[in-house]
Amino acid sequence: MKFLILGSGLMGSALAFDLARSKGVAGITLADADLTVARTTAEKIGSPLIKPMALNVEYQDDVVAAMDSHDCAISAVSYRFNYALSLAALETALHFCDLGGNDEVVQRQRSLDRRARERGITIIPNCGLAPGMANVLAARGAELFDSVDRIAVRVGGLPQTPKPPFNYQLVFSVEGLVNEYSGLATTIRDSRIAQLQTLTEIETIEFPQPFGRLEAFHTSGGASLLPEMFEGKVRHLDYKTIRYPGHCEKFKTLMDLGFASSEPIMAGSNVLTSREMFFELLRRKLAGDDPDVVLLRVTIAGFRKGKEEVLEFNLIDSFDKNDNITAMMRTTSYPTSVIAQMLTSGTIGTHGVNTPEQCVPLQPFLSELRERSIAITETWK
Repeated sequence: MKFLILGSGLMGSALAFDLARSKGVAGITLADADLTVARTTAEKIGSPLIKPMALNVEYQDDVVAAMDSHDCAISAVSYRFNYALSLAALETALHFCDLGGNDEVVQRQRSLDRRARERGITIIPNCGLAPGMANVLAARGAELFDSVDRIAVRVGGLPQTPKPPFNYQLVFSVEGLVNEYSGLATTIRDSRIAQLQTLTEIETIEFPQPFGRLEAFHTSGGASLLPEMFEGKVRHLDYKTIRYPGHCEKFKTLMDLGFASSEPIMAGSNVLTSREMFFELLRRKLAGDDPDVVLLRVTIAGFRKGKEEVLEFNLIDSFDKNDNITAMMRTTSYPTSVIAQMLTSGTIGTHGVNTPEQCVPLQPFLSELRERSIAITETWK
């Protein structure tokens, strides 16, 4: 199996690291607009399987040429490019996975379903943590019930040592963070799909010490296709992001003031947007390399064999100091790597455009994650 990784940043480097250690991988091309970055990343990993390559994903012809001779391409660049990259995969009849996170882009990719089936390929948007791994747990866990009443997905990446003002540090792109905090969150209320404002309905959630009492609130993108899959089948379903207490209110104040607006602003003779300024300020203030942790809880309540039961999946994954890989890199890139390998090996045999919750089998997925020390506990109550 030969893989093409598009982007050699945090997530792309972790993808390359995991693929290089996986059985059956014959070659990895690590592509980046900056060849020096790709080379440096490849040298740090130190695997002869990895070949760095200069590639700007904005040039479609170059992307198509790069995809040739690979079995699967994985996008670790901004979600903005994923539709065009899906078109390139169609042209080369290549399997394609991405980290997703934006509902509008995913819907555009889904419009390519018929063409992907005709080409005999599979395009899987929204791989990663959430959307991704968490959604697989929710969808496959629900299949263990005779009927389901409620599904609650709670996920968050946090610094192990919180620092003001937001008690948060960037564990992925600032663009992705603000995208999650913007727009509407898709949920199910009273068995019907409902759109709710992000950064609302703050709730308390508790994890073992040293984390203790935290908060969770609506964000966009994380639910992926779960609301569509379960509309009319469950009474209540939602996805919320976990943060330290007080984070949501502070961030919402800035969003309400228009800091994420894309409208142009004149500053002397310069034209910029408050969003551009906001991104830069967040990069400066929230950048950091302190050890992080990823917290996940998926709760499914319903009836099984005539009894009311609750199934709870939990994960606490911490920074890997031995390999110097953050918890967010591990829990986002490793599941994506597993899905890509399941796709190329035939474990996922469906063609077309499918998100992970539609096509990833649970037990083989969990088994591969355990091999990577991503230990998800499964508890019935």
